[in-house]
Amino acid sequence: MSADRGFIDTNIFVYIYSDTEKDKGELCERFINGYDRFVSTQVLNEFCSVAIKKLAMPVSDVQYAVSEICEGCNLVLVDDDTVQKALDVCEKYKYSYYDSLIIASALESDCKYIISEDLHDRQIVEGKLTIVNPFV
Repeated sequence: MSADRGFIDTNIFVYIYSDTEKDKGELCERFINGYDRFVSTQVLNEFCSVAIKKLAMPVSDVQYAVSEICEGCNLVLVDDDTVQKALDVCEKYKYSYYDSLIIASALESDCKYIISEDLHDRQIVEGKLTIVNPFV
């Protein structure tokens, strides 16, 4: 039996690679381990920005982290259809555009779950995608 598809939001990777949030990072690693993991180019871009700015990681460490993330996840490209779907989600569910882009990417990937600290825990989107906060 295959694992459920889980779309991993940026904040989960930030905790995993943070030097100051070890407990949260370990919890996140254990939590996402059972999923067939998906991540978008948006998530990679956001992770790089946060890792360099807020985590003060050297670029070489960020490059290594991105390689690890890509090895462990299915990469979803954000395209014009994703943008249009995100705008629909934004209007219907009243999420910010960037959160809606995460949701649209997860929907396009036929994910069953989004693992995120930032969205509404247990909300079901479009009748098929459940948001899960690993800290709740």
